[in-house]
Amino acid sequence: MTRAGGEAQRRRRAAEPLERQAGWCRALGSPLYADLLTRAAVDCAAGGATWDVLAGREDDAPESVLALRLTGAVHRLALDGRAPALARHYPSAGGNPGTDAEVWAAFRDVLEAERDALRALVLEPVQTNEVGRSACLLGGFLAVARESGLPLRLLEIGSSAGLNLRFDRFRYEGGGVAWGDPAASVRLTGIFDGPPADLRGELRVASRAGCDARPVDPVAEPGRLTLRSFLWPDQVERRARLDAALEVAATVPASVERADACDWLEQRLAPGPARGAATVVFHSIVLQYLGRERAARLPTLLADAGARASAAAPLAWLRLEPVLLPDGGLAFRVLLTTWPGGRERVLAACSAHGPPVSWLDEESRCSSP
Repeated sequence: MTRAGGEAQRRRRAAEPLERQAGWCRALGSPLYADLLTRAAVDCAAGGATWDVLAGREDDAPESVLALRLTGAVHRLALDGRAPALARHYPSAGGNPGTDAEVWAAFRDVLEAERDALRALVLEPVQTNEVGRSACLLGGFLAVARESGLPLRLLEIGSSAGLNLRFDRFRYEGGGVAWGDPAASVRLTGIFDGPPADLRGELRVASRAGCDARPVDPVAEPGRLTLRSFLWPDQVERRARLDAALEVAATVPASVERADACDWLEQRLAPGPARGAATVVFHSIVLQYLGRERAARLPTLLADAGARASAAAPLAWLRLEPVLLPDGGLAFRVLLTTWPGGRERVLAACSAHGPPVSWLDEESRCSSP
C-alpha cells in the first residue's frame, strides 16, 4: 500500500465515528449536530480541516466517542468567546443557527484557526452528566425505598459532576403523577410515555457519594463550562435543566472522588452493605467508558457484596445502559437488581438523554394515576 493510500484509510477511519454520531444526533433531536457531523465526516475523509484536528485519533476506542469530543471541544470555544462567528449560530451561546452551509463554514473556520488548541481539547473525555436521566432512575429509587422501608445510601460510579446524586431535589411530572418539591428549580415534565411508574411514597437520602475517572467541579466556572460544552447547542431545554442543576449542586453537598470505579466500589462494599440503610449503587451510560475488563468485573463485585446483604442492610444495583438489539441497533433500558436474593428486573425503556420513559415493570407501575 502506498503512503497516500495508507493516509486515506486513516482519514476514513477517523470519519466513520463522525458519520455514526450524526445519525444518533438526528435521532435524538439535534439537526444542527447531525448536519455538522455529516459534513465533518466528508471533510475528514477528504483530508480537510477536520482531519488536521483528528489526525492520530483515528484508532481511538469507539467507546470514547470521538465525534462528541470534537464537537464538545469546538462548542467550548464558542461558549468562552474564542469563536464568536460560530457562537452567532449556536442557540446555546445566544445565536441563531442560520443555514446549514453557514454553520458549517463557521465551524470549519474554527477548526482551521484553532487547530492546535482543538488537538489538545479533543483529548478530554466526554462529560455530559445529563440530568434528564434522573427521570428514568427515579422509579427505581422509589421502588427500593418502598420495598426496604429504609433511607438510601447512594453510591454512583461515573458521576462526572455528581448532578444526578441530587436527584431527590428535582421535580418530576408526567402521566398524571408527580414527585418532588413543586418549587424545585429543576423540573422534568412529560416524562412518561404510557402508564407511569409508581411515584408514591417517601424517599430519604442518608448519604450521597460518587466517583469518576475525571470528576468535574459543578461549582467552579471551568467545570461548569466543561459540562455546558458537551451539551448539544440547539437543545436549549437541556441547557436550562443543566443550569438549574448546577445551582442545586451549589447548595446540596455530594462528594465525587477521582478513582477507578471498581476499586472505589469494592472499598465501600467490602464490609458489606451498611446497616440501617439501603445501599444503592447506580450509574447511567457509564459501562462503555469503563472498558471491557472493568465492566465485566462490576457484576461479580456487586454479587459478592449482595451475598452479605440482609433485610436490615439491603443492596440494590440500579442502572441505565444501552443494550444491543438483534438487528444491531441500540436501545436504552433501566434495570434493577436487589439483594438479598439477587432478583433482577427490567424497569423501563427510555432514550439516551432520559425521557420519554416507558415504564415496563408492572409491580412498580402506577395503576391509577
